[in-house]
Amino acid sequence: MSVAALLAVGLSLISAVAYAAAAVAQERLASRSPGTGLLRLLGTGAWWSAVGLNAAAALLHVVALKYGPLTVVQPLGALTLVAAVPLGARAAGRRVSAVEWRGTALTLLGLAALLVTASGPAPDRVLSLTEALAVAGTTAALIGMLSWPGSRPGLRHATASGFASGVASALTQTVTVAATDRTGPVLGAGVIVVAVLVAAFATGGLLLSQTAYRGGLGGPLAVVTLANPTAAAVIGLTLLGQGLQGGAGGVLLALAGAGLAAWGVVLLTRTAPEPDRPDEHDEHPVAAVLALGPGTAAAEPALVPRQPEQPGHLTAL
Repeated sequence: MSVAALLAVGLSLISAVAYAAAAVAQERLASRSPGTGLLRLLGTGAWWSAVGLNAAAALLHVVALKYGPLTVVQPLGALTLVAAVPLGARAAGRRVSAVEWRGTALTLLGLAALLVTASGPAPDRVLSLTEALAVAGTTAALIGMLSWPGSRPGLRHATASGFASGVASALTQTVTVAATDRTGPVLGAGVIVVAVLVAAFATGGLLLSQTAYRGGLGGPLAVVTLANPTAAAVIGLTLLGQGLQGGAGGVLLALAGAGLAAWGVVLLTRTAPEPDRPDEHDEHPVAAVLALGPGTAAAEPALVPRQPEQPGHLTAL
């Protein structure tokens, strides 16, 4: 593996941890206030913290795309879920389960196989303006269909978020490589148009993920993790010529790695048991008495004096 590829891998690892922290923050914010609108979120400090983490992760991701191909950088996004599992468990006050550890191991093995076959030279080919507009239009149509009101909005919004983020990464690589190419203008018309598309898809992906996390973190984050590299890999393999190494054997190894990583991601989405809570009815007896409402005690029998003819009645002397 070249030095550039190693640098891309290292930056992708740090970026994945930042994305994971942002995802946990977004999920906790969404669970506390599921009906919060965009204007309300803009006035929330926790929301801006998540945005800052996402921005830092995106910046690292951009630099990684400069030195590594999409087929290497994007699959490493699965490490976001691997990092989010212990972070989410710590935030929820529980331990990481055995299933989650197994999912983490399978995901890491699958990604290692993908890195062996997909690690190539630094990218030098970019999308033309026509290709970028075609990709943007197709992705916008898919996002519109997935965001249509209906059943299971969390997973559909997560899929749309993954597609938006994957396309944003592909377009970002085009902007980065074109802007740093010394043979042409740094801020040509095509670069500016693609940069605007990057901003639109990145913002859309962030907002779609916030909506998806209202139903929890595991399932939506897994769908985002799988949809993101899928969209980017399709663009890298079909339009950018970023193939796999090793011939037929490399393709088989990449497919096996993708299968292992997907299986690990699915295991990581399984809901872990919530921490034990004290029984609400196991209260202190005094607290139980103080908590009684009016009319909860049984009526006592009335005390009736004994009549003279009844046995045991004492008469006056």
